[in-house]
Amino acid sequence: MKFPNLLRAFGLAALGTLAVGLATAQDAMPRPAAQPAPAPAAEPAPVPPPPEPVGEAWILVDAASGKVLAGENIDEPLPPASITKVMTSYVIAAEMAAGKISPDDQVRMSENAWRKGGASTDGSYSGFEVNQSAPLVEMEKGMVVQSGNDAAIALAEHVAGSEQAFAALMNQYAQRLGLTNTHFANATGLPDEGHVSTARDLAMLGIALARDYPEAYSYNAIKEFTVGSITQPNRNVLLWRDSSVDGIKTGHTSAAGYCLLASAKRGDQRLVSVVLGSTSERQRADDSQALLNWGFRFFETHGLYEPGTAVATQRVWKGQADEISLGVESPVLVTVPRGRYEQLQPMMDVPSVLVAPFEQGQQVGTVRVMLDDEVLAERPLVALEPVERAGFFKRIWHEILMWWESL
Repeated sequence: MKFPNLLRAFGLAALGTLAVGLATAQDAMPRPAAQPAPAPAAEPAPVPPPPEPVGEAWILVDAASGKVLAGENIDEPLPPASITKVMTSYVIAAEMAAGKISPDDQVRMSENAWRKGGASTDGSYSGFEVNQSAPLVEMEKGMVVQSGNDAAIALAEHVAGSEQAFAALMNQYAQRLGLTNTHFANATGLPDEGHVSTARDLAMLGIALARDYPEAYSYNAIKEFTVGSITQPNRNVLLWRDSSVDGIKTGHTSAAGYCLLASAKRGDQRLVSVVLGSTSERQRADDSQALLNWGFRFFETHGLYEPGTAVATQRVWKGQADEISLGVESPVLVTVPRGRYEQLQPMMDVPSVLVAPFEQGQQVGTVRVMLDDEVLAERPLVALEPVERAGFFKRIWHEILMWWESL
């Protein structure tokens, strides 16, 4: 036998001996007890239909993502009654933040405010005495907690000179907030021609007040307020029923029916509900509570991408840098049925060839978050840093490489 053949034969024999030895050793080793196969993960139960409030319109919204979880007639213009005062609070807080007014300002209860909204009227009132003054923050609490029409008018006169001028301010702020189907004619919500809003707009307004001016928003959780010898409770009975509820505002007129803009926070999740045109105080509270409970039970909100954090890194041609980091300019949050977070499908739409230069903040592509066939969120992908154009020789070299890769 020739030497190479002998070597090959020897190697095969050695491998065979090694295999037999390993098999024998494995047979001699104690074997672990058989483990049951893991049970397949249970599919999340489908979300049942939402409660259906009694009323002309209603909505439930996740505050962080803006996702409408359920609703009916959400864009129908209707009289908002005293929910109007949430916009009055927003304007006051915004004007205060701009340095135009102060919480220590002395606000006078004018005869006009007293006659139009005081105790002699059929509406709710705060009890501040006519022709007397009180600190702005106290007058505001009288408006928010007691739903005082007199306090709302006095505050409007203090901020803008007249209630009519203040209503113009309200509409300016409503436009900035994107309340496209809302128009205010007064600061109180008392019946007035053309004074309307929608369930969607009022939910957006409540979310904006909690987000932009949390101190002003906190007044809505006060359960009672005293002016002189008069103590009145907050008309939002959910404050007593549910510790997670911290606002926001009730309303009632013969034209508007019974209305409630409610908000609750459980953990990190805040939901906002609106019920318009209900039949009684109890009905609006019961329906609002049912909506909030349903939303918290069956939905959860997740933050996916933060501004300034790279979502993707892409190759760049003809640049001083060879890569570019892409991200988003605002947080990307999605609200999904509980238990379905793992099924989210992020998708990026970015050109296959990126050629410098790029400016910081320049849109380069788009990121979408899908669940089944629904787009839950869509945001521009922007350059997180600039990429300057490369020098002449690198550009020529990259031109050659791009041509070669295209073959």
